[in-house]
Amino acid sequence: MNGGLLVAGTTSDAGKSVVTAGICRWLVRQGVKVAPFKAQNMSLNSFVTREGAEIGRAQAMQAQACRVEPTAHMNPVLLKPGGERSSQVVLLGKPVGEMSARGYHGGRQERLLGTVLDSLAELRGTHDAVICEGAGSPAEINLRRTDIVNMGIARGAELPVLVVGDIDRGGVFASFFGTVALLAPEDQALVAGFLVNKFRGDVSLLEPGLDTLRGLTGRRTYGVLPFRHGLGIDEEDGLRVSLRGTVREPAVAPPVGEDVLRVAVCAVPLMSNFTDVDALAAEPGVVVRFVDRPEELSDADLVIVPGTRGTVRALEWLRERGLADAIARRAAEGRPVLGICGGFQLLGEHIEDEVESRAGHVDGLGLLPVRVRFAREKTLARPEGEALGERVEGYEIHHGVAEVTGGVPFLDGCRAGQTWGTHWHGSLESDGFRRAFLREVAAAAGRRFAPAPGTSFAALREEQLDRLGDLIEHHADTDALWRLIESGAPQGLPFIPPGAPA
Repeated sequence: MNGGLLVAGTTSDAGKSVVTAGICRWLVRQGVKVAPFKAQNMSLNSFVTREGAEIGRAQAMQAQACRVEPTAHMNPVLLKPGGERSSQVVLLGKPVGEMSARGYHGGRQERLLGTVLDSLAELRGTHDAVICEGAGSPAEINLRRTDIVNMGIARGAELPVLVVGDIDRGGVFASFFGTVALLAPEDQALVAGFLVNKFRGDVSLLEPGLDTLRGLTGRRTYGVLPFRHGLGIDEEDGLRVSLRGTVREPAVAPPVGEDVLRVAVCAVPLMSNFTDVDALAAEPGVVVRFVDRPEELSDADLVIVPGTRGTVRALEWLRERGLADAIARRAAEGRPVLGICGGFQLLGEHIEDEVESRAGHVDGLGLLPVRVRFAREKTLARPEGEALGERVEGYEIHHGVAEVTGGVPFLDGCRAGQTWGTHWHGSLESDGFRRAFLREVAAAAGRRFAPAPGTSFAALREEQLDRLGDLIEHHADTDALWRLIESGAPQGLPFIPPGAPA
């Protein structure tokens, strides 16, 4: 078997990432050696592979669904937004510069098609099947000429295309029909059919619409996936959690101790790797919420300043909103604060930045004895170490180089009183360390909270990936899906006018 499939979507956030992961987990349970692939990813939620390459965290999650190590070939192009109009371009795991959207789509993107096709060919040469994820919608007619992630990659590699639509948003039938009808004949020939995502209710009520859609397009629906809570693991986009009051879904199990522990995460601009707090939300009795007002810190037992692609901008935002003063008061009162990566940098005394913001010398919050200088070369690493008597693993993605001048050593950073700082993303996924850290937080906060002794974040992640595989196995036509992956799009699919404009 040397199969492949492109999972496209009617919109962004239609469920492409989780459907791709679900198909990967279903296939690997059938004994298929499978790999994920996304030609181009725009995300601030990234990961570092064992060889030191930066890729989208969604592809790292999908690699876990495949039970393989993630590599740079699984996401050869990563765009990390630095503002409304520019992004850092990461090619095969390494940053190659900043570029405006106009400059990227004006020619650079098109020239990368050979690179992404080579990466896809590398994966197809070493795996039985490669399940590719598209981006946004394949019917972005303004970008089709330079597309390398949707129909561009599908046509270049002759991949069949499955279009996913989120019915919970409404308008899914129009979205399916319109997506196909706006594609050129050569692209339409690769669109095999549809997959309905997030359906609530009796599927029989949906069947007349699906029959009509097939009559109109000549394409079948490969499954109707029911709505399930808590399946949005390792999302690409932090905007959905940056809104005040949004709460990460906590574990269902009751707290072990007498109290819960409340964690407030400052929803800083350009927030990156917000999944760092997922391991906290998985702990019974820990409630995690994202906040943007100082009064929302008052009842928090722990405040986290997360990573950001704009450290100086985040610092200004904290000051403008009064959050900086609230965090400083907490630190003075000995109430726990944790800064991760960019959040760690802005807790320090001074920042010298001629790279990211080009703001030069900026005073930090002065809560940690740390001075930060931004280097042009990005640090990408997978460190291991020890803290609070426990082994810790993490990953580093930053331009800022921290000079620690005092305090108590803490991973690669330090702590001063109950203010902690580190560049290490993912450290809270180390179970023993997470429990030890939460015990410290509870003691400092005066809470009778106890972490659950048996919580394994890795096991919970595996259970979640199995749930995605179950969705595909139980609610998709897996025989038809198998034929599609193995043999490609059916021959003779009809053209739906008007097609792509000239």
